[in-house]
Amino acid sequence: MPKGQAKPSERLDCCRKYRDKYGMDMPTSKLAKLMYEENNLLFKDKEAARSALRYIEGKMGIHSAKIHIKESPYYMEKNRNPNKYALPESEETNYDPFILNAKRVLLLSDIHIPYHSIEALTAVFEFAENENPDCILLNGDTLDFYGLSRFARDPKKRSVSHELNAFKQFMDILKQIFPKSKIIFKVGNHEERYQHFLWSKAAELTDVSEFDFENIIKARAEGIEYVSDKRIINLNGLNIIHGHEFSSGFFSPVNVARGLFLRAKTSAIQGHNHQTSEHTESDMNGKITTTWSTGCLSELHPAYSPINKWNHGFAIIDSAKDGFEVRNKRIFKGKVL
Repeated sequence: MPKGQAKPSERLDCCRKYRDKYGMDMPTSKLAKLMYEENNLLFKDKEAARSALRYIEGKMGIHSAKIHIKESPYYMEKNRNPNKYALPESEETNYDPFILNAKRVLLLSDIHIPYHSIEALTAVFEFAENENPDCILLNGDTLDFYGLSRFARDPKKRSVSHELNAFKQFMDILKQIFPKSKIIFKVGNHEERYQHFLWSKAAELTDVSEFDFENIIKARAEGIEYVSDKRIINLNGLNIIHGHEFSSGFFSPVNVARGLFLRAKTSAIQGHNHQTSEHTESDMNGKITTTWSTGCLSELHPAYSPINKWNHGFAIIDSAKDGFEVRNKRIFKGKVL
């Protein structure tokens, strides 16, 4: 479907869904931005998303007001005035978490296509086929983008176009193995290489839709959901991050999961460090908090870091009535432990 060519009823249904989810207190402009970011094929741009929201809220003139009588749950009799002191317009960004609704999630981090491990991925797929996940979360660094790295690069390595072709092949296989699973693609620090390269080398192209990274990914993986801007993914109380979301600086804990606990102070799971670990602490009232880090699914001894503490791994996360359950799996020599 071409961008912005959805039926009006589909766009309005999307507006109602987001108002129901985030409530009437969220400002229309803020909700429109979030709605567009997560449904940019439905809306031509952010302003189109805002207009659709204003329509269901009865803010689009007499015609809209007649349709949306006061009994409607979306009708707003008076426009909110969040800036009653006429402060300068703000460029504040939205950082609400991405709410993940799923019963069983297969979490895969740090595949680093085309430097992926066929042995490790085969082990994951053989194990997960019997688990029937309804969601697959590609939790960052699915692509490596070696050719866009700011570090010195080996010119003999694969090109960016080769990486993207390999990514498409991988996604086609993933959909064949798990045809009923929705797929979520989260941007990691290696995918961010693309945006950084574009900003520094071809800033004039950043507003051209064909060069938008989300469009590049979705063109090769139709139907996936896309999560960017270092957003936290929340599954029934479990915070899922790639691991690069915290501010930069030297922080390399012996136990990755403990390092995550010291920063997050809440139940969370991350990839990024290519190590499987778990850490649990209880407070003085007995409340238990656990954090996890997952192994990678890439080569274990790349030329830039041949000696390391990496291991292969993945996680299965079940959403439960009272929270969640994490099974953090290691892979050794092609066998899931």
